[in-house]
Amino acid sequence: MIVKGSEIMKMFLICDNMDTKTGMRLAGIEGVLVREQQQVRDALDQAIQDKDIGIILINESLADLVQPEILNIKLNFQTTLLVEIPDRHGSIRPDDVITRHVREAIGLKI
Repeated sequence: MIVKGSEIMKMFLICDNMDTKTGMRLAGIEGVLVREQQQVRDALDQAIQDKDIGIILINESLADLVQPEILNIKLNFQTTLLVEIPDRHGSIRPDDVITRHVREAIGLKI
């Protein structure tokens, strides 16, 4: 849970792996298990509409299925933070993904 002013904001998980869901549940984070693109869209819509949810966690493989929706949320929803997380097998992103984004954004090699 995240405290925003006097409000308590919840975290919510969207994943495709029961182990990830179970681990997050043990940490107090509710979530849904989905496998198909439309299920991911529906889960995102429901999470966005719930004003108690401040952070949405979604595993990377599912985020790849709905990249336009993910980008829309990141750009247009100021009260919801969307975080892409690896699953229990590790990240599917390249090791230098953050430095590559910085290099592309500002042209600086770090």
